[in-house]
Amino acid sequence: MYSKSIFSHDEILQNFHSVKERMSAAAQSVGRDINDVHLIVVTKTFDTTEVHPLIDYGHRDFGENRVQEAEQKWSGLKNDNPEINLHLIGHLQTNKVKTALSIFDSIHTLDSKKILIEILKYINRPSSVTKEFFIELNLGNEPQKYGLAQEEMAIILEDPQYLDKISFNGLMCIPPFEEEPSPYFALLSKIANKFDIKSLSMGMSSDFEKAIQFGATHIRVGSEIFGTRS
Repeated sequence: MYSKSIFSHDEILQNFHSVKERMSAAAQSVGRDINDVHLIVVTKTFDTTEVHPLIDYGHRDFGENRVQEAEQKWSGLKNDNPEINLHLIGHLQTNKVKTALSIFDSIHTLDSKKILIEILKYINRPSSVTKEFFIELNLGNEPQKYGLAQEEMAIILEDPQYLDKISFNGLMCIPPFEEEPSPYFALLSKIANKFDIKSLSMGMSSDFEKAIQFGATHIRVGSEIFGTRS
């Protein structure tokens, strides 16, 4: 069911340190404090044995794309390591909302009003542990991608039915695959400033350094650490 990394556990740690060094250099190049940037290590499809070296080292922010996989993989790991922060970075289906709220500390993919309405049903239940919510924007207006338009987000951020129960901590975007990402990172930062939103989830293995230079507070990196998925 799960993949094995092409790297040894020692190499995984070396790759992790390399990413951290590149993060520091990117932050320093624009006068940012690297402590303001969270590295979310993306563990989707990888076996727990591949994750243990990073947990043992002390890393605590991890990302998964699917609720069911996260539930199976992380229930035991989080019981043993309650300080771990688990981030949902993939599309959230309405029928998985209740479970997601009981597993993930942060959800980065609020991409429709339908999902928000479903979250309102469960957010105040004792089983809900999610503390951070990021609105996902489709800045490239790509029909094949999830995400709200800017105009839709603006309406949501003025609607008390959401604001009274959901703390919108950040914005998230994934730039169009074959385009230069910098303009999209700059735009997301501009939108966040306009609405006084502090956290920006943007940047992956191929572009996280640019994302940091444009204000990312959360970057999502997997293949640079574990290699490509089989």
